[in-house]
Amino acid sequence: MRRRGFIALVSGGLVTRAPAAWAQPSGKSVRIGLLGPGSAAGSAGDVEVLRARLRDLGYVEGKNIGIESRWGEGSNRRLADLADELVMAKVDILVTQGTAATRGAKRSTTEIPIVMTAAIDAVGARLVSSIARPGGNITGTTIFSLETSAHRLEALKEAMPRITQLGMLLNPENPEAEVTRQATELAAQSLKLGAQSFDARRPERLDAAFTAMARRSVDAVLVQQDPMFDANAGEIARLAIRQRFASVGDREFAVAGGLVGHEMNAADVWRRTAYFIDRILKGIRPADLPVERVQKFVVILNLKTAKALKLTISPVVVARADEVIR
Repeated sequence: MRRRGFIALVSGGLVTRAPAAWAQPSGKSVRIGLLGPGSAAGSAGDVEVLRARLRDLGYVEGKNIGIESRWGEGSNRRLADLADELVMAKVDILVTQGTAATRGAKRSTTEIPIVMTAAIDAVGARLVSSIARPGGNITGTTIFSLETSAHRLEALKEAMPRITQLGMLLNPENPEAEVTRQATELAAQSLKLGAQSFDARRPERLDAAFTAMARRSVDAVLVQQDPMFDANAGEIARLAIRQRFASVGDREFAVAGGLVGHEMNAADVWRRTAYFIDRILKGIRPADLPVERVQKFVVILNLKTAKALKLTISPVVVARADEVIR
């Protein structure tokens, strides 16, 4: 029997714990459970932003709050079991990073408040009932995939206007892969780009995916945000340069050698996560806290990669970038 099934059996079904009230328990330290698909090292900067903002709001770790973390280490399939662990550890609030972690937490509890951080299309993914009135025990921040895909492709096309055929590098084991595929295809149509998808669920499949892209006359690649791709960002960037593809992914990808990075302003989003925690601890139910749409994004240009591709990027485009790697 799977460990998750065993936990559900011994607890009489869905793993839940009903707190006496939504407000901060009086006279004891609040336990915050943090759940994400990546690693402790890879998420350390984001978690520190959360800690700092919580300190500003009067919550000091080791004094009146404790943070217990679980990380998927690149495997979304582990998240449901890890969510169960946090519930069984009797945390007072769950903070989830992304859609898969939020879905795992939702399956584990209908009672403990959940603050999602940048889940994709929270309404479409059926994590909440609506943006204005989320209902249930979940609130937080969400990203609209179509809008984000459009902005990401616009940033890529500004850097390399001549591109006509886009390859989407997707991990089919990531539950967000199909959402990314559909949103990117729609965004590509608006920019008159052809779009084809190429799957790679393991690092050893990356080379074959890029070879297939070259055979299909792709001239640019969009890299899905995924823990496995993040862990292999340098290799993906190298393969894109070898095939002479323009490329776009998140900031980590651009730093590792991708041409364009485009992602949410993570510090702002994690600071807002602290806001939601504070409101819940002060007695506001998640059902009554409107979900916030992530609207601030940053663009990173890697001019070293542009040089390797023998590509000259317009000075106007360079000046508009939030960060330039020279």
